[in-house]
Amino acid sequence: MAAAVRLLLADPASQMLRLAKRFSSTTAKITTHYTVVPRDNDPRWKDVNMERFEDQADVVIVGGGPAGLSAAIRLKQLADTNGKEMRICVVEKASEMGGHTLSGACIETRALDELIPDWKDKGCPLTTPVKEDKFALLTESGRIPIPILPGMPMYNHGNYVVRLGHLVKWLGEQAEGMGIELYPGYAASEVLYHEDGSVKGIATNDVGIAKDGSPKEVFERGMELHAKCTIFAEGCHGHLTKQLANKFNLRDKAEPQSYGIGLKEVWEIDPAKHSPGRVEHTVGWPLDKNTYGGSFLYHLNEDTPLVAVGFVVALDYTNPYLSPFREFQRFKTHPSVRSTFEGGKRIAYGARALNEGGYQAIPKLTFPGGCLIGCTAGFLNVPKIKGTHTAMKSGMLAAESAYEIVADENTPTDKGLEPVKYEEALRNSYVFQELYSARNVRPSFHTKLGLYGGLMYTGLFYLIARGKEPWTLSHGGADHTKLKPAKDCKPIEYPKADGKISFDLLESVALTGTNHEGDQPAHLTLLNDDQPVNHNLAIYDGPEGRFCPAGVYEYVPLEEGDGMRLQINAQNCIHCKTCDIKDPGQNINWVVPEGGGGPAYNGM
Repeated sequence: MAAAVRLLLADPASQMLRLAKRFSSTTAKITTHYTVVPRDNDPRWKDVNMERFEDQADVVIVGGGPAGLSAAIRLKQLADTNGKEMRICVVEKASEMGGHTLSGACIETRALDELIPDWKDKGCPLTTPVKEDKFALLTESGRIPIPILPGMPMYNHGNYVVRLGHLVKWLGEQAEGMGIELYPGYAASEVLYHEDGSVKGIATNDVGIAKDGSPKEVFERGMELHAKCTIFAEGCHGHLTKQLANKFNLRDKAEPQSYGIGLKEVWEIDPAKHSPGRVEHTVGWPLDKNTYGGSFLYHLNEDTPLVAVGFVVALDYTNPYLSPFREFQRFKTHPSVRSTFEGGKRIAYGARALNEGGYQAIPKLTFPGGCLIGCTAGFLNVPKIKGTHTAMKSGMLAAESAYEIVADENTPTDKGLEPVKYEEALRNSYVFQELYSARNVRPSFHTKLGLYGGLMYTGLFYLIARGKEPWTLSHGGADHTKLKPAKDCKPIEYPKADGKISFDLLESVALTGTNHEGDQPAHLTLLNDDQPVNHNLAIYDGPEGRFCPAGVYEYVPLEEGDGMRLQINAQNCIHCKTCDIKDPGQNINWVVPEGGGGPAYNGM
């Protein structure tokens, strides 16, 4: 500081210019998105026509995943059975149904059996029944098998291994065949409200906005889609769900949601090593005992010998130097795992956040004008590692409640309708029964014994007592509050990728097929452009570059002067939502990019 003052006194003009340039670099605008930078007083928007086309449906469903499509199909079934005309619209941000879907997945067919009993005859892509279960605790160089017995959460006989994106695409085909309107490539960007505050519907996002926030010549306003009831099925950590939770205080009686990040690859392996229907899970290495997570390895029954391998890391981890992506790559090098992939070829990669909060974190599910279903509400059964059947069931129950009020000709049309019976129906279903019995499994890993304490608790109270203990454990706060300052943590040394079993991040992102229009405002918005450097870099040594599984965030040197700045490579984003969840200052707000942007998964 003293040296700077001496230089300023010696040559005030040049030093003032130098300081001004440095200041302008450090405060250069990062966020130009209209959700943060209003257009009202921007002269570039003065003469732009901002009127939106309006359309009316009976029910609008936001999100075309398992929950949303199950809700749509059940609604149409009820309408057809009762001879009612009902317009049902599903808007989906992916360019095709299933294009943004990522899961393990080993699923129970319980909900599907109810929804479409003859699914086997209709070409449903469930072709891999589970034939073999394996579970193990990994040490750095060893593997300790743990037997899987009937009644244990990891017991999967009767379940199916599936590439969930293919199932979603098939569900979309069934829905479209019934006359349900599907709109892939249309991203819902805004919740609309009636004058009384009830939900009126949604608006899709504007397109044709330049990176600097100005309108292009091809600018088009989004459209409004109004409905008597709007069902939100956005998936884990939905950005509109966040707004609804704040407006209607949906989380007042719930704990903060807890999350994990799931990373996945699909490999074509040596046929001699392939065993269709084999399901393997591990816990332990490479994570320490205080970091929750584990792996899956599923052998698929397809035309080529494919396996799906993945790794989940809970986002309540404390060390800012941890990289979920690199933990995944390191896992594959374990002596008992590596041999599966030797001689094979990796053909796909992706990542997605998942809910781990369970029963304690379920919000109020209904509000004037609509409801929440599926993973946007959070129905994953953590010890089972399954949420598809619970998501689908929630959509079906929401549909039944919504149908009752929408089909009633005496209901008012000047306000949104609330499907109030949905929440009670869900609480009386197997969805809540499952989540209640499993409610203490995930938080039991928070003791000083970590992994070992959690395994013991699960064995004693979940397997034996079936969750009937008269207490409910807490998750201990939101995931973004759990990071420790970098000065209190030890950097993690990760091995270099070998390009055969383990890979670097950018060549992995290339396999996602992710694509965004380059000349548009970054959809990873910052509430404060200065906070990344002043807070995240200063205290946590820039964790964004490590918790993001797609290389979106990196700190780079300033073009002039000393210091660093945050660079956002929004085109890399694979819509996992991890940044919005784990950012320690809660400064990152994920919003939808132009419709159709994002990963192009093929059966992930």
